[in-house]
Amino acid sequence: METFVQLYQRLDQTQSTQAKQEALVGYFRRANPHEAAWVVRLLCGEHARRFISPRKLRQWVADYLGLPIALVESCYQQVGDLAETIALLLPNRFISEGELPPLYWLAEREFPRLAEAPEAQQRATLISYWQRLSFYECFLFHKLLLGAMRVGVADGLLVRALAEALHLPEGTIAQKLACLPPPSPAFYAYLHKESGPNTEPYPFFLAYPIEDLGTDFVEKLGPLAAYQIEWKWDGVRVQVVRRAGRVALWSRGGVLLTESFPELVQRFQNLPSGTVIDGELLIVREGRVQPFFALQRRLLRKKLTPALLREAPAEVFAYDILEWEGQDIRQQPLSERRALLEKVAELYPFLQVSPTLRVSSWEEIEAYRAEVPPGAEGIMLKRKESPYLVGRRRGYWWKYKQQPYSVDAVLLYAQQGHGRRSGWFTDLTFALWNERGELVPFAKAYSGLTDAEMQELTRWIRTHAVGKVGPVVKVPPQWVFEIAFEGIQRSRRHACGYAVRFPRILRWRKDKSPAEADTLSTLAKLSGDPHFPTGPFQPELF
Repeated sequence: METFVQLYQRLDQTQSTQAKQEALVGYFRRANPHEAAWVVRLLCGEHARRFISPRKLRQWVADYLGLPIALVESCYQQVGDLAETIALLLPNRFISEGELPPLYWLAEREFPRLAEAPEAQQRATLISYWQRLSFYECFLFHKLLLGAMRVGVADGLLVRALAEALHLPEGTIAQKLACLPPPSPAFYAYLHKESGPNTEPYPFFLAYPIEDLGTDFVEKLGPLAAYQIEWKWDGVRVQVVRRAGRVALWSRGGVLLTESFPELVQRFQNLPSGTVIDGELLIVREGRVQPFFALQRRLLRKKLTPALLREAPAEVFAYDILEWEGQDIRQQPLSERRALLEKVAELYPFLQVSPTLRVSSWEEIEAYRAEVPPGAEGIMLKRKESPYLVGRRRGYWWKYKQQPYSVDAVLLYAQQGHGRRSGWFTDLTFALWNERGELVPFAKAYSGLTDAEMQELTRWIRTHAVGKVGPVVKVPPQWVFEIAFEGIQRSRRHACGYAVRFPRILRWRKDKSPAEADTLSTLAKLSGDPHFPTGPFQPELF
């Protein structure tokens, strides 16, 4: 655990990519492989089990230190991170009094056993650690205990560091990390082992938002003839892997979706072995791509009823082909891979290829972007000579999304955030007017304001709050904000009758009064639903 603490300190105390890579390379060269496996898992964000309830932990810390629980809660609200709050409240030692068990022992043995123990034993065990942990040990110990470990290391940086430390190609490391086995002492041996026929995917190649190029992106991109232009579908990016007599369906996040889509597995079983297709998983009913909400009904579902299969038939729209007849063809230009993909689709007609768009001007692109088909969210521009690389690489693939939906909504509730903006009211609930002149909550948003705006809003909330239930503060309906979102769907679980996707704040509309905010009928028009719901409404908090 000591080496992991040292690594975390070095990563936490620098913003330099080079310094982080040097720290990671040094760590992996000397680390125990079993612990290194856990560190990689944590850096990839895959370990998120919570072993002890945060509420219990706050109460036990208060009892141990002889502090009122209200004071501990107040400290937590100010700091915004429970692990850091506990590390600050406990005696601040810079040298631990006793050796901390290895990271893998804590994650695999100590914490699972602690989670099943009686409360009295849980408290006694934690107190024994509190009496001897240094500050950073205490901080990381509770991060692991709460399943809240977050470290600022990009996937590409981790791949490069492991490749340098173990003297392996980056592509090999990236592909191995896409399907990590459970942590074990054989982790380094697994990375060195040559892969035989398996159903592991390749690392995904991703696009940058075209807005990253600035307002002069048209000039920077160059001639449109250099690009393959296609729809950006709003589903789940997947790879279909047909090898070793099996078919596997992998999401971009490394989640195996095979069990949830048996009809696709059966269909793609007809592809020849040694084929890997990159595409978008969608629900297509009666020839029309359905909204993302329809796909959510099937994701990670293991029990599929005949009715659900009929109502939500799945399809993969193929973008690219990465392997054919057992040969990795990712280094071939996109134009050649696309030509091969279309030939494969002629041989196997069940393979649906995402269409390309014939455009000769930016005016045509803007027209397409303004009128995307159902289930799409914008345009993709991919350089025809681009290989299929790993992660995001500038200069090759760009996404140009459609303008989001937006409404003007009234701020009703607020809650303090955590992390960098702890102490500020960053978790905000917004409402729209119904036909009876009542404000009905419709969405929560956490991002979109600048730090200066967030500080100004926090000061106003502190001086104007009209009620509080737990951490949630009610404010008078005074401020209007423009809220953007990507999708909208009828929902019986939401007070307004609709669920919106990816809500965020576009701007603070100080020029508008609450009476000028939008209504629920606006949501109905945006969704194309002529009959907007009027209830039932959830009860008010106050």
